[in-house]
Amino acid sequence: MRVPAFRRFLLAHLVSATGSAMAPVALAFAVIGQGGGAGSLGIVLTANTVPTLVLLLAGGVLADRMSRSRILFLGNLGAAAAQAAVAVLAATGTATTFAISICACLSGVSAAFTAPAAQGIASRLVPKEHLQRANALVRVPGNAVKVIGPVVGGFVVSVTGPAWALGWDAATFGVAALLLLGLRLAGAVPSGAGPLADLRAGWAGFRSRSWLWSYTAAGTAVVAAWLAGFQLLGPLVADHDYSGARSWGLVQGAFAAGLLAGTLVCLVWRPRRLMLVCVVTGAGMMLPLAALGRGLALPWVLGAAVVAGIGLDVAIVCWSTIMQQHVPDEELGRLGAFNAVGERLAIPAAYLLVALASAHWSSRQILLVCAAVICLATVANMGVRDVYRIRRVG
Repeated sequence: MRVPAFRRFLLAHLVSATGSAMAPVALAFAVIGQGGGAGSLGIVLTANTVPTLVLLLAGGVLADRMSRSRILFLGNLGAAAAQAAVAVLAATGTATTFAISICACLSGVSAAFTAPAAQGIASRLVPKEHLQRANALVRVPGNAVKVIGPVVGGFVVSVTGPAWALGWDAATFGVAALLLLGLRLAGAVPSGAGPLADLRAGWAGFRSRSWLWSYTAAGTAVVAAWLAGFQLLGPLVADHDYSGARSWGLVQGAFAAGLLAGTLVCLVWRPRRLMLVCVVTGAGMMLPLAALGRGLALPWVLGAAVVAGIGLDVAIVCWSTIMQQHVPDEELGRLGAFNAVGERLAIPAAYLLVALASAHWSSRQILLVCAAVICLATVANMGVRDVYRIRRVG
């Protein structure tokens, strides 16, 4: 916290989080408001995911060759433009599934370049032995805002519609872009080879680390099942079986409260077996899916969302620390991109499968299947020997 650049990085996260916390609720009900159902929402989410998946490797190569702060600046500007366009469409009543999908695609392009660049920022600012606490601190302000953000977002959407919440998200992306531009990190990591050679070298590094590719393979199933269940079917179940946007805002807020609690845990708990902690705590994401699938009362769903949030944030902080401590800085962008691509690989297919399955199965039945997938992937990942060998440095 004594490093000005680290404080600026924290502030950018805080500003952006005040808008991003409301965005999922607003986007879901922007689609629902123009008459869309599971199919339409699945198309929009797929349009957001596919460009990220296609361009992530290019983003990883650029993150290891260019200024990461400049990449973050341009990526946040792109996200601001995309969200502003959706806000205008919602405000003017001209939103269609196709138009929202185009904006979602632009947002996905921005994410493809910002995600690998953000992976290595903390490792440039603090020593390795302090990385776990630094990663936790980076998540504190954002998670704190997310506790109330979805609740406020659900209220705003139910009262005024999604346009105001989406417009605020666009504005916060713009402010965050300016803050990140002022970060002005040292120049890019030097590389004597071309982009394709860098990509091949990154793939070789990825394959040589069994803890990395096995966790990524398990994440392919876990992330797809979680997003298809929580992000796609969650709002639809809330709209049908609970009280709509307000209930879903409460669920999102409970999940965010869990994320904040998980971050605080990481500030005081420094486990040695970081890899094992990542695998085990991530399994909590199956709980809210199972609660929604079983049609439990809202308090039970909220409790499950809190537990899932705690586990997920502990897993995220520990995973970021593992990557930054066990991967050289000059490879971090590319190996992080291979991990991100692997974890996102099945998301478009999962969205489309859920959209197709919704014609024959109920949303609750599909949610239970998603919960089972997360459980099975976790058990399989725990059978990998290197999961027990990767430990915290320092």
